[in-house]
Amino acid sequence: MNTYIATFFMHFGSIRFEKLCKSKGLEARTMPVPRNLSSSCGTCVRYKADEPLLDPEHDEMERTVLCNDDGTYTQLWQAHNL
Repeated sequence: MNTYIATFFMHFGSIRFEKLCKSKGLEARTMPVPRNLSSSCGTCVRYKADEPLLDPEHDEMERTVLCNDDGTYTQLWQAHNL
């Protein structure tokens, strides 16, 4: 299983996404965005899954990154309006 971080434009989006992850049986938690990632609202969801949840209907999402073992991030998806 991989670890991912999803950032959001608004705090409500992160809360809603955490609930979505948990409804799918995934380990997820809302937390402050790491300093080397940016976000409009300052909160993100860190979750573990086999594949990232990239839901185009979830228009509150800013970006999704893969957390690498060396502490770096690989961007997987970013909203078009950034």
